[in-house]
Amino acid sequence: MVYSSDNPICWSQSVLVHQVETGLYRRQGKALTNFERTLPPPQSDLAHQILKDPYNFDFLSLGSEIHEKDLHKGLVEHVRSFLLELGSGFAFVGSQFHLEVGGQDFYIDLLFYHLRLRCYVVIELKTVDFQPEFAGKINFYLSAVDDLLRHPDDKPSIGIILCKGKNKIVAEYSLRDTGKPIGVSSYQLTDVLPESLKGSLPSIEELELELHDLQEDEDSPKTGT
Repeated sequence: MVYSSDNPICWSQSVLVHQVETGLYRRQGKALTNFERTLPPPQSDLAHQILKDPYNFDFLSLGSEIHEKDLHKGLVEHVRSFLLELGSGFAFVGSQFHLEVGGQDFYIDLLFYHLRLRCYVVIELKTVDFQPEFAGKINFYLSAVDDLLRHPDDKPSIGIILCKGKNKIVAEYSLRDTGKPIGVSSYQLTDVLPESLKGSLPSIEELELELHDLQEDEDSPKTGT
């Protein structure tokens, strides 16, 4: 087991290898957040360190052009790998977690509880670049979670918006006057087929044409010799 001097949580050898291979030291604490303004110093420092940018979702084997439902389904189906990528301390609470507010139904993409931060973590998934309205939506979810789920001993809930990409200036403006602690990170996916092989394999259209030609050959009348 490996221990960090500033982190009492220990890593097994396999987890340590994973963190090294995925470049944790380059990504940890790199998310854009408003934690310094919305959380007290001990909590804000720790919360900032648990976030990464970008998150590595190579284990999903999905291409870059995906829908949110595909990304959500993949993370839930591979929740163990997802938890490993999130880092130590995250406990999975639920997906499409239901909240009733004002007689209306709302669903949080992914809800976690962080054992060291002692707070709920709301994660919103987006397969597009960050947009300012995303901050308003997750701010609403955080208010609802704090009111409906948070125990008196819990710390303020924090939100993470995971996007395909982000404009740093737009994200900073969006979080500047937001009252809830929110972080914005991107994620990276590996295409199912490596780029180096794409040019050497036939396209779908070429395969369909080849199958069509084969079908015509089979359907054509055979002549004897």
